[in-house]
Amino acid sequence: MTRLADSFPDSGHVQFYDLTESEDSEIWAFAKVQGFCIVTQDADFAERSRLYGSPPKVIWLRCGNAPTSHVEAMLRAGATTIQLFIDSALLDCLELY
Repeated sequence: MTRLADSFPDSGHVQFYDLTESEDSEIWAFAKVQGFCIVTQDADFAERSRLYGSPPKVIWLRCGNAPTSHVEAMLRAGATTIQLFIDSALLDCLELY
């Protein structure tokens, strides 16, 4: 996501990796191998995180069908919390509201 490159310089989007039409399991496996954290509005990834733990870690955005600008603002506002979450060996899923 180039919109967040200043705060999350190594972030990407499924479309950048030709995963737009992929199954959740494929995205999960890709994120695990690449060392990515999955940011999603999909509860399925949060459930997968509860079942399998991490990696990959999951950030579950609980904002419903919100405009991109709102999602961007949520991630920017949560940047410190997100970094603490990523650095934690104990946490697998973070919910942001």
